[in-house]
Amino acid sequence: MAVKNAEEYISCHSYWEEELRQLHELILTTDLKSEIKWGAPVYTLEGKNVVGLGAFKNHFGIWFFNGALLKENTSLLVNAQEGKTKALRQIRFEKGDQLKNSSLLPYIEEAIQNQRAGLEIKPVTQKKLMVPPELSTALKTDTEL
Repeated sequence: MAVKNAEEYISCHSYWEEELRQLHELILTTDLKSEIKWGAPVYTLEGKNVVGLGAFKNHFGIWFFNGALLKENTSLLVNAQEGKTKALRQIRFEKGDQLKNSSLLPYIEEAIQNQRAGLEIKPVTQKKLMVPPELSTALKTDTEL
């Protein structure tokens, strides 16, 4: 079943429902627009991804698509895949953690300011794909392939 909106996503994650709803409502106090991308709530500014929510078995969190650019608000941010993830940063919460909107809002507001300023980390493009000569020949000679 494809999730249609943030409310549906939140209600599908009953274990984290209260916490996700609190984050969702906090984000909606800003200029961000709620959308669903990759099956989860993503909040955008002028079509650009700024923050997202996610619920998992042992934690839930908020992620910042260009979180590596945050300068003023960094103490809670973690890189989910050190060495692989260049821009994305997240704040994770476990059951019983207290959500403090006053602590989270500055992160979101700084991320919005960065997006308005056009700041972003561009993905590193991969090296040009080298097609082996045998494959190239086979593709040229075998129309069905």
